[in-house]
Amino acid sequence: MTPFPPLRIRLEQPHDIAAIERVITHAFATAPHASGTEARIVDALREAGALTLSLVAETDGEVVGHVAVSAVALSDGSTSWYGLGPLAVAPGHQGKGLGGQLAAHALDALRERHAAGCVVLGEPGYYGRFGFRADPDFVLPGVPPEYFQVVRFTPGAGGGTVAYHPAFEVAA
Repeated sequence: MTPFPPLRIRLEQPHDIAAIERVITHAFATAPHASGTEARIVDALREAGALTLSLVAETDGEVVGHVAVSAVALSDGSTSWYGLGPLAVAPGHQGKGLGGQLAAHALDALRERHAAGCVVLGEPGYYGRFGFRADPDFVLPGVPPEYFQVVRFTPGAGGGTVAYHPAFEVAA
């Protein structure tokens, strides 16, 4: 059995932007709930200075994964809440744990920043392994509650209706 090449997770650099766009576009091309705007969302967050964290997974000098983190607003006025996503892994590298490593690194970075918590819109079976759970105290309008999940870093912190940055509303 051939060992996998070493994986390096690091902050994005300006020279990574085109590779990040390719990874996101290809990763979401066949995803059942993709909007087709995922790469444009990350670009819009970056342009607005609202990309709190942008991590890439790199192997053999090639960017093969990416995760974005941006601040979200809560209707109760709570601060230090973030949204995880989009999270993308190049199709040829999926199923090897890269997405999980990216998510774990992003959550660790948020804990280091003393964030109150993080929300994600995604598959409960996948994100549940990182501590995300549906929480009746958090609502994302128009989304089935089981797909909108929360991990609290500070017990009891926050609640209400969640609003993502306007960059998430980019047109296809």
